[in-house]
Amino acid sequence: MADISFLMLIFFLMVSTMDPETGLSRRLPPMPADNAQVEDLKVNRRNMLDVKINSRNGVMAGGKVILSDADLEEIVIEFLTNPSDRTDLPSKTVKYIEAWGREWPVSDGVISLQNDRQSSYSKYVEIQNILVRAINKVRDDFSIAHFGNVYNELNAEEQEIVREAVPNRVSEAEPLDVTKQ
Repeated sequence: MADISFLMLIFFLMVSTMDPETGLSRRLPPMPADNAQVEDLKVNRRNMLDVKINSRNGVMAGGKVILSDADLEEIVIEFLTNPSDRTDLPSKTVKYIEAWGREWPVSDGVISLQNDRQSSYSKYVEIQNILVRAINKVRDDFSIAHFGNVYNELNAEEQEIVREAVPNRVSEAEPLDVTKQ
């Protein structure tokens, strides 16, 4: 009886499938050197876009209630590009991009995403995807304007230039627990 149970166990382990783990594709910053000093980064308020997900999966960005994905994407794109140099949107720092051999005004904007502990994980992933899609759209627009092709079809050197000109600065803040406040 034990042999039959063991054979059945092996059979089911061999023929069953496991779903692969899926998650968010994120590149972590490099580890600091052992002798590096840790300092808090101070960000000017105008250079910060707060995106918050509440316990009922409602979304706010920049103090406005977001009703659709397109609204959030539009707000993020306007925040990152600041096309009319408004004073309530991020400042730009002129940066010399060595591989390109030119100076370019790079946005100082940082997107801060914060969720409530009661919000759903699927909503969090959905908002992350919208943020990445908006950043990719800005990168594609820059790529088409300067290299005549979308970002994914550029060579590695041109992609590095685009990443320097349009950085991906998304900060994930510690989740809130409003039920304990």
